Amino acid sequence: MLIQEQQVTVDTATGPMSITLVVPKIAGYPNARFPGVVVWSEIYQLTGPVLRFANSIASQGYICAVPCCFHEFAGADAIPYDTEGTDAGNSYKIKKLLSATDEDIQKAIDVLVQHPNCTGRIGATGMCYGGHLAARSALDPRCSAAVCYFGTDIHSGSLSPSGDDTLKRLASDGVKGELVMIFGTQDGHVPLEGRTLIRETLTAKTVQPPLKLSFLELQANHAFIRDEMSKGRFDAAISKVCFELLLETFTRTIARDLGEPVEEQKGDGKLVC
Repeated sequence: MLIQEQQVTVDTATGPMSITLVVPKIAGYPNARFPGVVVWSEIYQLTGPVLRFANSIASQGYICAVPCCFHEFAGADAIPYDTEGTDAGNSYKIKKLLSATDEDIQKAIDVLVQHPNCTGRIGATGMCYGGHLAARSALDPRCSAAVCYFGTDIHSGSLSPSGDDTLKRLASDGVKGELVMIFGTQDGHVPLEGRTLIRETLTAKTVQPPLKLSFLELQANHAFIRDEMSKGRFDAAISKVCFELLLETFTRTIARDLGEPVEEQKGDGKLVC
């Protein structure tokens, strides 16, 4: 499926935020409508790997919105994958107000819902820092599914000057849609203890109703879907597996109008093979 890029700018309390839209294009059908996906970047904003990730999703029949998550600090510019850029991005994620993050999420979803070619069915995804923002996007009742790669700092609650409550809210605010969390077992940013905390918190019996959660830990490092070699972590084979899961999740949850849910009669819980 062919795609085309569009640029929009929205006003926020912390300044204008640029959003790149990647829209499917079907010749002869200008009024075709597609579900929307917010694609959150890592700390480097809209780089080549992030845009290619969004392009791949859009070419499967989704309108992708890629916000510049650090617009108040770096405008719409990509941040280099070098030591200076990494230090800058890591400082921005702590400086950025949590209220500003939540406003960015709301505005990005608004852009998709209001797009004339969007069905109004919304998902979210993102890598690293963006995986955290995708998980936080799941708190918006308009978001039916979130596929979160790496989810940096969800376990530590260390975003913003005063920290964040993402994990607590995911476990208590009644997420309406599905949540897919993907981690690498060699990820130093989210070590085993952090992954265990996230999994146990989100699967605890106190989480009612239980989350529709898929939790994957794969033999890979942090940012293994980033198709550039500055850190030497890109794993195309595992990325392909994860992308198929992303497509399965979005196809099942937002690509179709499922109507209103009807509670099914549950059995006695016995497993019969």
